[in-house]
Amino acid sequence: MSNENIDPVFQLVKSLTRSEKRHFRLTTSRGPGEDLKFLQLFDALDNQNVYNDEKILSQVPSIKRSQLANLKANLYKHLLSSLRLYQSNQNPDIQLHEQLDYARVLYNKGFYQQSLKMLEKVKVAAQQAELQHIALAAIDFEKLIESQYITRSLRGRAESLSEEAMKLAKRVSLTHELSNVALGLYGLYLKLGHARNLEDYKNITAFFKSSLPETNISKGSFFEKLYYYQSHVWYYNILLNFKACYRYAQKWVDLFEENPGMKHKQSTHYIKGLHNLLASLYNLLYYSRFKDVLQKLEDFANDESRRTNPNIELLLFQYIYTNRINVHFMQGTFSEGVKLVPELLEKLKEFQPQLDSHRMLVFYFKIASLYFGSGDNQMCIHYLNKIIHYKDTSLREDLQCFARILNLIAHYEAGEDESLEYQIKSVYRFLGKMNDQQQMQVEIFRFLRNLGNIAPHELKDAFVSLRNKLSAIAENPFERRPFLYLDILSWLDSKIENLPVQEIMHRRHHQLK
Repeated sequence: MSNENIDPVFQLVKSLTRSEKRHFRLTTSRGPGEDLKFLQLFDALDNQNVYNDEKILSQVPSIKRSQLANLKANLYKHLLSSLRLYQSNQNPDIQLHEQLDYARVLYNKGFYQQSLKMLEKVKVAAQQAELQHIALAAIDFEKLIESQYITRSLRGRAESLSEEAMKLAKRVSLTHELSNVALGLYGLYLKLGHARNLEDYKNITAFFKSSLPETNISKGSFFEKLYYYQSHVWYYNILLNFKACYRYAQKWVDLFEENPGMKHKQSTHYIKGLHNLLASLYNLLYYSRFKDVLQKLEDFANDESRRTNPNIELLLFQYIYTNRINVHFMQGTFSEGVKLVPELLEKLKEFQPQLDSHRMLVFYFKIASLYFGSGDNQMCIHYLNKIIHYKDTSLREDLQCFARILNLIAHYEAGEDESLEYQIKSVYRFLGKMNDQQQMQVEIFRFLRNLGNIAPHELKDAFVSLRNKLSAIAENPFERRPFLYLDILSWLDSKIENLPVQEIMHRRHHQLK
């Protein structure tokens, strides 16, 4: 699951598109007579499916083992230089940094006026692109030049630059403060999931209120508004306030609708905004609106004029497939959803070098849930084991816990009594190590542990009793978190009514429409 051991040079080479490879060869060619060893190394790496030092040395005899490390470093540098040039037209920040470099070259040559003209262009373009930090860098450079290149207007110019720099510095500082809050809350979500109790609620609220700077957001820049909305989305998501989360996720997406050019300049933020809006709608079971927003995300993915790079394609893959699966969860069409799995697994294999472990675990849980809902308990157990046997149990502890509980239920449904006893002991040990145990987890575990003592004719009453207990538990706002991961009530209804789970959920979907 981890990609930490993949050689970075090999990984970069294998990520190149055909046009990027062509561009690299053109920009690094020094003529037919020159033998560039790093180009030979590039060809050897490009022809490998799995990185192998020995194979490279045998394929390219001119490369000695002692040279390999330096050649790889040289190749890496040339690859990055080529990609920077290739992507410059798609990334305004790359272009602006390049012009800053040109201004530095002109300054070093003593051409102060030319350098100042270049910096003025950079500053205007950076502010138009909402890249205030680059504009501030340009102003700092202007101040350096003005302090050495004496003109008649130096006094007025110095005051103007100082005032401009102070205003921009405040904007940049505020943007960083807001982005820090958003990032801090996202980190808390990865660590805790949703708030587990009143103490979590108080700690998260205290962090949010103490970290969020005072600002009149209606007058804020694009990025100030963006990070402000992001902070609120994560805050309300952690607290399970999905109505408020939906409200700010919609503001996030609306910001791009008001600034349509930013959809292409800041594609990753736009895509993430749509995904968080979809997540809020999913948690609210607002199906009709969910379908509209998912269509908007897929339309953006199919727009041939949009920017494209591996990072954007990775995000589109994650969010589109996550929400396509969520459609089947909402509709209760699990058997239909299972048809997505082969295609999804191919995509997971394709994007595996870029995917983080957290995302992989979430996909495995969703795949397992699809199989469980469709009645295929063996395949459900297979994908749950990928989560249960993952070495870092501290990553998404909540997901680890619910994977184990669903695993117990799947073993029970599969009639594997011997395995069930072992699984019960395993879950008991895991729950004992957890920092928190919620009532829903405890009640399900207690029920499953005592199943062997319940007579067959008493089973239905036992399921009814458990459902009543869990329904009462779900009334507590801080106890609702487990029900987001595991629709245990629908499973209990299926046992009580002797119907498949997906039929129960399909019926609920039609009642909500």
